[in-house]
Amino acid sequence: MQPEIISDLRGPQRRKLLRIPLWPWEIRGLPQLMAATIPVVENSPPVIVVPGLWASDSTMRALRRFLGKAGYDAQGWGLGRNLAGRGWTGEISDLSAGWAQGERNRPHTGEANVPALCDQFGAEVKRRSEELGRPLALVGWSLGGYLSREAARDHPEHVNCVITLGSPLIGGAKYSFVNNRYRRRGLDVDWIAQQTVARHTVPIQCPVTSIYSKQDAIVHWSASIDRWTPGAAHHEVDCTHTALAFHAPTLMLIKTQLDRVSGA
Repeated sequence: MQPEIISDLRGPQRRKLLRIPLWPWEIRGLPQLMAATIPVVENSPPVIVVPGLWASDSTMRALRRFLGKAGYDAQGWGLGRNLAGRGWTGEISDLSAGWAQGERNRPHTGEANVPALCDQFGAEVKRRSEELGRPLALVGWSLGGYLSREAARDHPEHVNCVITLGSPLIGGAKYSFVNNRYRRRGLDVDWIAQQTVARHTVPIQCPVTSIYSKQDAIVHWSASIDRWTPGAAHHEVDCTHTALAFHAPTLMLIKTQLDRVSGA
């Protein structure tokens, strides 16, 4: 199907922000899950765990530890705090060829920062894969999931699986809580949304899984539905956006998908 702009998506539901303070209760099963987890895979693909907006590798330590106990070589993304490419000083013409086709000379006021970060992370994935001589699995939370998908799209021979947690697969910032903030900064949020759709003319070739929650007050769950990637899997969980990387049922879903790719 030719990608089109989706007209029925909505921004996050602000009233659900009231549930966020409950996230410690939502992750109460994590210690028990950690204690019960044993290695079930051998010679597993390395897994890069990618943080969301404003988060860093330290934020994802619990998820990496869980995957390590399950037998996976879980690694950080290694690019510091995820600031959505803020501070990038390049031009749209500096982006890789898959971005802004037909408008490479278009000026921008910051909306090209995330595409630039996608290029940077994709290059890091390619480098690690080539060093190891095998493709990697990518698990990304929120914006980290979007970065993971675009790395897989650009470097299909270096990625064998992508799992996203509450990620804005469609629309980018437009259907997340940073929409108004970005607009106030002068970013063309609608252009970003168009780019997320246009990129689907090149499908992701590896298995992709989107884990989402209808209780998500940060990214509207409808933006986490992949309408175009063949065979895309979707799994709904019941927790806030904040809890996704610590929520025991979500972690088990991640492990199940990785086990399937690894043949465990």
